Amino acid sequence: MDELPLDQVRTLLAVVDEGTFDAAAAVLHVTPSAVSQRVKALEQRTGRVLLMRTKPVRPTESGQVVVRFARQLARLERDARSELGIGDGEGPARLPIAVNADSLATWFLPALGRVPQDPPVCFELYREDESRTTELLREGQVMAAVTSSPDPVAGCSVRRLGLARYLAVASPAFVERHLGGSPERDLPPAPVIVFDRSDDLQDAFVRGLTGGRSGAGPVRHRVPASEGFRDAVTAGLGWGLLPEPQALPGLRSGALTALAPDRPLDVALYWQQWKLHSPALSAVAGAVAAEAAVALRSAP
Repeated sequence: MDELPLDQVRTLLAVVDEGTFDAAAAVLHVTPSAVSQRVKALEQRTGRVLLMRTKPVRPTESGQVVVRFARQLARLERDARSELGIGDGEGPARLPIAVNADSLATWFLPALGRVPQDPPVCFELYREDESRTTELLREGQVMAAVTSSPDPVAGCSVRRLGLARYLAVASPAFVERHLGGSPERDLPPAPVIVFDRSDDLQDAFVRGLTGGRSGAGPVRHRVPASEGFRDAVTAGLGWGLLPEPQALPGLRSGALTALAPDRPLDVALYWQQWKLHSPALSAVAGAVAAEAAVALRSAP
């Protein structure tokens, strides 16, 4: 194999983005049979199965490599057309980015506000836990991600952004009802708020308090929204870790109580992006780094 036919590569990307062969055919203005033939030809050329024929279809590990290549190719082509002044009329540039909910609710949107809009850029944000955003990079769904992983995804560069500080808090009524003694003793069995099933932050905090002897309690209220998480803690459903910018107003007003003021939990955040010369992507990376320098804490 000496090359990847571009029409086949673009067809594979269309199938992944649209979810089915029929939908991809409609977007590409060809028949479903032609789409199927192109994908099969690409699989024969690479000697690998590239798609799992589910509904919606999903790329295999080998397919993810081709999808990343296809997105990078499309990005390079768009940037080249823009620089040459021969835009294809398809509208503004699209930048898919993965970001965790807490960053999205606190500092990330102001970062995007720093990005110049000449030429215009459309942001397509994927909300995912910071420990899992690199999966979207690996799958080729996004071009960049805010992540807690310093290990670069293949074909990506990494830049350290800073530390996101979390504070363990609860409502005064919750503290009176459940936390009359020490946090080390009372937090493990107490009701807790978690973001979703993959949220390990509260468990990590309790393990730190107890020397690894215990995690957070069995009564777990899942609230998969950053603002809703804060509201659930304030309402007294359970204790939880809030980003410092979200916790401070409640602490100052007395709506929240700090459970371990001398034990904040700092999470290192990184910016990973494709190693791709793209003016739009570079502008976003610069804006994110500038905002993070203001909003996040520096490493001690």
